Amino acid sequence: MPRHNYGGQALIEGVMMRGRDALAVALRHPDGRIVFATERLDSGFHGSQLAKLPFIRGLVVLYETLVVGTRWLVRSAGLQAEEDDVELGKGAIALMLAITLAAGIGLFFLLPLLLSSFIASGSTSFAQPLAEGLIQVAIFLGYLTFISRMPDVYRVFQYHGAEHKTIHALEAGDPLDVASIDRHPTAHPRCGTEFLVVLIALSIIAFSIVGKQEPLVMVASRFVLVPVLAGVGYEVLRLGAKFRSNPIVKAIMYPGILVQMITTKQPTPDMIEVAIVSMEEALRADGEALPADAGRLRRDVLELPGKGAAPVSIDPPLPGA
Repeated sequence: MPRHNYGGQALIEGVMMRGRDALAVALRHPDGRIVFATERLDSGFHGSQLAKLPFIRGLVVLYETLVVGTRWLVRSAGLQAEEDDVELGKGAIALMLAITLAAGIGLFFLLPLLLSSFIASGSTSFAQPLAEGLIQVAIFLGYLTFISRMPDVYRVFQYHGAEHKTIHALEAGDPLDVASIDRHPTAHPRCGTEFLVVLIALSIIAFSIVGKQEPLVMVASRFVLVPVLAGVGYEVLRLGAKFRSNPIVKAIMYPGILVQMITTKQPTPDMIEVAIVSMEEALRADGEALPADAGRLRRDVLELPGKGAAPVSIDPPLPGA
């Protein structure tokens, strides 16, 4: 079993696995091949002493996940559209992230604040935060349920399930083959969905403490406290995963598992194959020992814009290579 907790992200017809110092991406090419790429994690904070501090490390991971995840999400969409020159610069990624974060804060924090202030006008100081929390939960679940009905998003959620199943198999020491992986659940205690559930729960508590203030103070608190809550939420998620065998902890974190019933779906065998390649290449990029049966799936290096393809990085040679 590797010394690092591996995480991941579903992409358009693919999976990204994030390791200790590197990540790997595997995608199902429109022609049916599995293509992959690896890259080092080099955000500028990665590996520093600052990035290892509690409450700070969560923000670093979140930053790297957003930046790298956005770039690969666009690349994976471009591959399916067969656009070979799709590539975003740092400025375009920063703009997309700024718009996305602004929209997320507006939808999940400011809109509930506005609606709850109207609904609980003239009520006790505890009524508004309670109404705000309930509205947040309703918007969050409604949004996830709505997008999960879109065929393209449903397939992304299937790849999300394949990612989780593969991580479960790795952590259990099972072979990385379709049959062994498919026995595992699609929900995982370190999932980003569970992080969002924790973040909403923490925001309800924090904004209840802030209470009813002047409108500008209440709006400003939503912006200022979001990164603080994200740092705390990451630590809660780590502790929840570490002590998940404890019945009390399991019960407290169970809502995050339930929400994953929306954001993860049962994958098909070919989706699990993509997740296997992503995991094997992530282990290889991190210098971890590969499972004894690794390398059975045919794969080709993904040609990135401005870069040529390298030889297939499998030793011994793949069957049929």
